[in-house]
Parts: sequence; structure tokens; C-alpha cells
Amino acid sequence: MESRAAVVTKRNEPLEIWSIPIPDLAPGSILVKVEAATLCGTDAHRWQGHLAANDSPFVPGHETCGTIVEMRGELYDVLGVPLKRGDRVISSYSHCGHCYYCRIARQTTLCEKNTPYGTWHPDKLMGGCADYHIFPPGASIVRVPDEVSSPLAASAACALRTVLHGFEQLGAILGYESVLILGAGPLGLYSAAVARDRGARGVFLIGAPAGRVEVARAWGADAVLDLDEVPQLDDRIAWIRERTGGRGADVAINCANSPAFVESMQMVRPGGRVVNIGVTGGPPLSLPPDLLFRQIRVNTVVMAEARHFYEAIDFLATRRTKFPFERLFSNRYSLDRTTEALRRMAAFQEVKPIIVPSAS
Repeated sequence: MESRAAVVTKRNEPLEIWSIPIPDLAPGSILVKVEAATLCGTDAHRWQGHLAANDSPFVPGHETCGTIVEMRGELYDVLGVPLKRGDRVISSYSHCGHCYYCRIARQTTLCEKNTPYGTWHPDKLMGGCADYHIFPPGASIVRVPDEVSSPLAASAACALRTVLHGFEQLGAILGYESVLILGAGPLGLYSAAVARDRGARGVFLIGAPAGRVEVARAWGADAVLDLDEVPQLDDRIAWIRERTGGRGADVAINCANSPAFVESMQMVRPGGRVVNIGVTGGPPLSLPPDLLFRQIRVNTVVMAEARHFYEAIDFLATRRTKFPFERLFSNRYSLDRTTEALRRMAAFQEVKPIIVPSAS
């Protein structure tokens, strides 16, 4: 049995379609038929060579929803329910389960044997841009209910689960607090929806381009600022202070880049909170020393734990009438158009492109 896969053989060059033999499954592994794989900025950065992908060739795509076609052993989902063929699922990355971070710190995202998808792996079929995807031993599996589409479920396997990890780090959002989000990609957009759902008094977002900003409005942001129209930092700081009693936001969530992290600390009020979610690019930070005297609490987030995957799917299922989640998606691409999807994602012409391997 073989699987077609879109393969990165050279950085920033067109992907090749390979036919890859499906290996024998290791005990505890699952083989799924890919229903949908959504792409994010990390996929584009790995393809461009801005981020390490360990080695090449590799199959991109770390947000995958698929239907189980084969399992090795008796396996269970995160709720302890036996899995079976035909279940539609998403998966966390695998971890060893016995190191300090897995057992003592209970931070499996920091496990040194954490195995991400969408990068190089000896089995090759560890990326979503393929007919089939292997979920290895040590992965946590979440069933997808009928009311959540496969593309939405795939997006939960990266953007939304990471956002929910960030909100866990923040703690409760109180009813009088304002939340500022920097960045209008999938992370920023989901952050706006969660902040609105958690009862923030005001939800504000700064980002670009215009198409993404419009999604933020549809998802409940009280005010948005198009970054392309307001390039000066001082003007952006004034914009948020005008809307927060001159103090700055109570909470700032950076979903943009490393310079925006410094900006977030300038835009939050003294004594406020900042969380940095999913930022993987940008130049080295230069932090003005006076920001260290504002008593700001800072958290950073790496990926997500199994509970965040489950929470993400539950959020999509239970809030589907509250937020027009499908506005996250722009275009669907067949497997042989993966290069086009990556190029458009890298150029910010897409919000969240969908790879559908079964599409012709």
C-alpha cells in the first residue's frame, strides 16, 4: 500500500508528488486517511527555510484531521474510550511519557523526544499534505464530533489549541478587563474569539492585511486597527490607550513576531499581563530597560498539551452558533497544488488554506 505525498525536496522550490510506501505500523501507532490538512505560517516558514525542519525531504502540514483506517494494538482516545476504524480524529504530537517534563513538570510540550508533524521523519508520512498520515506511539487522540468540519478540526490541532494553552497561562479574564491582540493570523483571530467568549470588557486587535482584519470584526473584536494603515508605533500605542482610559490594555496577546512582543509590553498597562503565543520568527529582541519597571507579568507558550486539543474541539463544537468559524478559510487545494497554497500563505494572501488530498 502506498500514499501520495507533497514533498519538500529543496527550500522555497516547488514540491514534488511522491508515492511513498506505507510502512508497517509500530505498536501504538495509528494510520489515518487525511480528510483535511490546514496550513499555517510555520509550514510556510519551514518551506522557505526560515525555520529548521530537521532535514529534507519532508512532508509539510502539522494540522491534520483524518479517519482511522488501521491501528496497531488496542488504543484509546483522551477520554479513555476505545478507538476504532472509521473514527475521525486529530492528534497531539507524541512524547516519551517517562522523562522529567512528562512525569514531574507535566509539560509534555518540552519533552526532548516530542515528535512534531510537518517536518522530517524516517517514516516520511508524518505530515498532513498526503493521502495518509501516521500518528505515532505516545500521541494523544481526540475524536471529532459530527458538528465540527474536518478543516475546522485540523485548525484546532495547531492554532486553536495553542491559543487555549496561552489563555490557560493568563488565568481568568475578569469582566472589567480589556484584551489587546497583536496579529491577525489564525492565532490572533482565535485569540479574539476566545477573549470575547471569556467575557472581556473590550477586545481589540491590531493586524493586517484587510481580509484578516475583517474576520476579526466578524468574530467579535470591538475595534480593529489595520496595521498597513497605521505604520507608526506611537500612533498604535495612542490608539489602544484612547480605548482603555489612557492606561493601556489589561492583557496583551502577541501573535505576530518578536518586535511585536516588545510592542505588546508598551501597549499593556502597568501591572498588566502579556502572553506570547506561537511566535517563531523575527530578529533578536531589544528590550528597553524601563519596561522592566512596569510590573508586567509575561508568559510564553510552546505548542499545547492533550487537554488543549480536547478543549479546542469542544470550543468549536459548542460555540459554532456564536462565531462564524468558517470565515477562517479561504481556498481549498488539491495535493498537487500544495506549492501554490504555501506561496499564497507566505505572501499573506490566505488566512488558512485547506489541503484536501482527495480533491482532483
